[in-house]
Amino acid sequence: MSVPLDVINPYDQSLVCRVEFDEGDRLETKLASAHAAYNHWRQVPIEDRIANVQIGLSRFREKSTLIARNVSQQMGKPIAQAQREVETVFERANYMVSIAEKTLAPEVLPSLDGFERRIEHVPLGVVLNVAAWNYPLIIPVNVIVPALLAGNAVLLKHSAKTPLSGEAFADAFGELAVPDLVTNLVLNHEETARVIADPRVAHVSFTGSVEGGASVYHEAAKRFIDAGLELGGKDPAYVAKDADVAFAAASTVDGACYNAGQCCCAVERVYVHRYHLEEYLERAQQALEAYRLGDPLNEDTTLGPLASRGAVEVLEGQVAEAVRAGGRLLTGGTRVTGQVGNFFRPTLLSDVPNETLVMQEESFGPIVPVLGVENDEEALLRMRETRFGLTASVWTADRDRAERFSQSLDAGTVFQNRCDYADPALPWTGFGDSGKGSTLSRYGYYHLTRRKSLHFRTKI
Repeated sequence: MSVPLDVINPYDQSLVCRVEFDEGDRLETKLASAHAAYNHWRQVPIEDRIANVQIGLSRFREKSTLIARNVSQQMGKPIAQAQREVETVFERANYMVSIAEKTLAPEVLPSLDGFERRIEHVPLGVVLNVAAWNYPLIIPVNVIVPALLAGNAVLLKHSAKTPLSGEAFADAFGELAVPDLVTNLVLNHEETARVIADPRVAHVSFTGSVEGGASVYHEAAKRFIDAGLELGGKDPAYVAKDADVAFAAASTVDGACYNAGQCCCAVERVYVHRYHLEEYLERAQQALEAYRLGDPLNEDTTLGPLASRGAVEVLEGQVAEAVRAGGRLLTGGTRVTGQVGNFFRPTLLSDVPNETLVMQEESFGPIVPVLGVENDEEALLRMRETRFGLTASVWTADRDRAERFSQSLDAGTVFQNRCDYADPALPWTGFGDSGKGSTLSRYGYYHLTRRKSLHFRTKI
């Protein structure tokens, strides 16, 4: 037997819980049960699937207070933000429920004499959902609800930092009209690879690092099954000359620091037209210095600890390298000393060369690195200098400018005067090292089903 998994509170380093890894006979039982659940569930009519998923959502809501508190204790998210994440679960789930019947309905082709033709969207089978810790509720729900509505069963392998979130989904959705529809797994990397290799698994949805995604995709490719990969980003923002600089500064700072910056689509680099540069920096510094660091369970806390101690060291290294390259540190830049929590001060850097780590490698922390630009052309050039492509934002009153940038930026989502948001009606997707595939919207269903063509001769 493996050593149990200890989950440590990043605020006070206390033990949150201890859970056993799934392996051997217990893991085999869960795999077999999930596959059996799929074979029954796929036969259930869509209207009954919808009714059962709504029961699962009601069960989830009944325990939402405890679920939010567990999120805060496991990974440090301030309780107000954890509660907001719970509500976002229902916003996304309810939208996906609302479009399920229409999206999954067979597509009937125009009639041909003597032939009937249609395209059906059929389930894949057992979906392995490998979920990340930074948004431990909305990342898995993006897959769980559409997967179930499409007729799949789900194995949920949550992060080692947030296994209680995996338990919450299994408790809510695991025992509906068919048992074991959602099964919580606690796995190490080696066992995860073995599960991907298991012929009963038909699809993998992974959220995490580029390195982790490459490993998952390699394993999936051995069996020619598909994988959805969301691997993060280095999302740029451009504050144009005609921008409302006060609004842009407040919004981009929030987009960089919400959830302590631990968001795949956080604003991670900001390009500001030199006309606004000094004002932007002044307003951004004021906003950053107004954050209240503290106990995530305190309603007044607006910035919690980072989920891991190692993340603090990464951020300090990025700041130090940026300063050595000529960047100016205006506020923050260091860990908070005298505390056991993994706190990093909200940080503002200016004049940061575009080739530095803080402008090229994901920070995943409360850092706003800024570079002044002379015009739109320079901004676009700098924004495109990246291997990532999840989101980008353009802060401008000019719709034509936003359209020009949207056509030239390789990003899954391009915002005008907004950032750090996933609209469930739009596909959540990325370019380059930000991954492949889609969740949310009708394309989230298409990614969790396959097409079956029916071609019937009705006259002989």
